[in-house]
Amino acid sequence: MGTLASFPMSSFFTGERAVVLFFISLVICSLPFSLLSHALALFLLTLASLFLEIRFETPNSGSLFPTRPGASSGLLLGAVTLPAVILSKMILLSRGLSLGEVKFEELQYLTLQYWATSASSLSVLIFLSLNLWHAPFSRSDWILKFSLCSMFLQAAVCSVSLAAIYQDLHPALKLSWLVCHGLAAVKLIQHFLRTFPSCASIGESLLVTTGIVLYFSDMLLRTMAKLSGLLMLSEVQPTEYGINRSEISTFIQGLLVGLLLYSLAFKYIIQIWEWSIKAASAEARHKEIGKSLVFFTSLGFVMIVIVPSWMQFVQEFHMHPIFWVFSFVFSEPVKRLSLCIYWVCVICFSVLRFYNISKSSKLERILLRKYYHLLAVLMFLPALIFQPKFLNLAFGAALAVFLTLEIIRVWRIWPLGQLVHQFMNAFTDHRDSDLFIVSHFSLLLGCALPIWMSSGYNDRSLAPFAGILSLGIGDTMASMVGHKYGVLRWSKSGKKTIEGTAAGITSVLAACSLLLPLLASTGHILTQHWSSLLIAVTVSGLLEAHTAQLDNAFIPLFFYSLLCL
Repeated sequence: MGTLASFPMSSFFTGERAVVLFFISLVICSLPFSLLSHALALFLLTLASLFLEIRFETPNSGSLFPTRPGASSGLLLGAVTLPAVILSKMILLSRGLSLGEVKFEELQYLTLQYWATSASSLSVLIFLSLNLWHAPFSRSDWILKFSLCSMFLQAAVCSVSLAAIYQDLHPALKLSWLVCHGLAAVKLIQHFLRTFPSCASIGESLLVTTGIVLYFSDMLLRTMAKLSGLLMLSEVQPTEYGINRSEISTFIQGLLVGLLLYSLAFKYIIQIWEWSIKAASAEARHKEIGKSLVFFTSLGFVMIVIVPSWMQFVQEFHMHPIFWVFSFVFSEPVKRLSLCIYWVCVICFSVLRFYNISKSSKLERILLRKYYHLLAVLMFLPALIFQPKFLNLAFGAALAVFLTLEIIRVWRIWPLGQLVHQFMNAFTDHRDSDLFIVSHFSLLLGCALPIWMSSGYNDRSLAPFAGILSLGIGDTMASMVGHKYGVLRWSKSGKKTIEGTAAGITSVLAACSLLLPLLASTGHILTQHWSSLLIAVTVSGLLEAHTAQLDNAFIPLFFYSLLCL
């Protein structure tokens, strides 16, 4: 009881926790009876992460990892976001299944992804709990004990429910698959928090870790499904396992996963190169040029040979994937090339203009960054309405460029490394560091993820716009109005104001009222009710007002999930 006595009861109920709990209750209440076990698992995961977060934020909790200054642990938000998003997607597919527009295998595969995501979050929570267990007085702490009990109950529900997925696979094999997810998540979050100290909160790291593990496992499962068909000399295809992907999704997945793996391998490539030529005795200038040549040569080999080979193996492109991209672009040359020219002109003008302002103006950095949110609306909204498939591919290419530039910046690859670092540094804020700049990644991913997740069957026409509306319009208006006119603050220690939140919610609703008729005129069937839309916009706006986490990462996922219900 010592821990509880030293922790103010008023700190148990924060605005962020209240919004997250309300969000989870909406998801659970929307689930059909057939997904009762999934609802129970999400409920137990929410309880475990809630009480672990309370214990984690207790003074002298004994955390082993330095996290981003000024941010709460964010354990509750980070642990439940992705499982809740996948459950919301399952609700959407369940409606399609009842109409005969979705195959049962697709829903079955998404169920496997849900349990894999839950296992990743649960494993990280258990790992953090064991770290706290060794702190003084922790073994008599009822908060930590209750959290651990919830975790073990959630693991039991997961194990029992898993037997219903893929009847042709042994339950032990399914359980091993989830255990591998959990171990990978624990190992990855340890590596992330120690490699990039003070760059992110625990919750932000957990969200990124769970997402990366899920994306890698999806790629591995696609490869295994293809191999099993070849080894059995049958016509078994990944689609029979519910793994149905378009050429665009395959290209993006190969591109991004290849770059992530290359960023991990580059350190060893450089070590081997230095050992082979005995670069330690060479001049510094020659070492820099040599490292640059090794980087661009090895990167070109990976992106032109290795990654396309995997793409052709799982998707059976009828030409080299890079040539396929050109063929796709030139299949509608007027529209898509015009869109490319429009993007290039907007980016060049805006970036140069904002870069000059950042060096000479006294305008607060947070407001300057919101202009990029408006720029995202200007660039992505027309493309999403008229060229959604091309925008889907363009997001993957842009993210690959950002990853490449970040690798160049971190490793200071000559001659671009220092230039990229100086340029990026002009747009950073307190959430960025020299080790890792997350701002541009989070904005791009926040806009792209709802679009990527809406591929396939989708009966909610506004769901793909979740990132653009919440970040480009809602978040921007909330910051600008709150900064200029805000008086009533949500909390004494925070900067968010009630006026700003109201402006953000109102602006998104106004944008939806203009967007819905436009979508109807282009042939979209509108099934979104205004009551559910109002709830989705309000809950997302309240999360933006109360969270101390990276809002670009969480708000689009919240908004997308609520739109799917």
